[in-house]
Amino acid sequence: MHKIILASSSPRRKQLLEWAEIPFDVIVKDTKEDYPPELPIEEVPVHIARNKALAVQKELSEDAVILAADTVVVLDQTIIGKPANREDAIKTLSALSGRQHKVITGVVILKETMETAFSDTTIVDFHKLTIEQIVFYVDKYKPYDKAGAYAIQEWIGVTGIKSVSGDFYNVMGLPVSRVVKALGG
Repeated sequence: MHKIILASSSPRRKQLLEWAEIPFDVIVKDTKEDYPPELPIEEVPVHIARNKALAVQKELSEDAVILAADTVVVLDQTIIGKPANREDAIKTLSALSGRQHKVITGVVILKETMETAFSDTTIVDFHKLTIEQIVFYVDKYKPYDKAGAYAIQEWIGVTGIKSVSGDFYNVMGLPVSRVVKALGG
């Protein structure tokens, strides 16, 4: 198997690959996370993941398999990004409270000139959260680097999520079983 390069600084993606016992190195290049406004929402995370993978591929001289991913949270057909600050995180979680939303992770795997690209969607349903619960979570866990202002594996996921339909690990940032299959494992 070729050497695998994870084109992501996400500690959660790194942890998931480690749990799957996939050997890899991390190389990250700064890339814009923008996308054409007419792009369908379901294609946005694949577009961003592709840009991450291509940025790393340009820098490598060796033959490697590059794995990149991007996760978006979608509520009412609107992408909810990472919160800018405490107030934004509280506002985001208040909007998700008592509601159902989608988590879509786009994955791109580059092997020389071949590309494998797909996305995985998981439906997450939150219980109605009190403002005290939301403030507690934001102040304690500071979810500013997380799409949708939460991490399913943290306190809010354990206490606030009513149901998950689809791949749990997709919500953490990587549909690991699909990635393993795509890598040929």
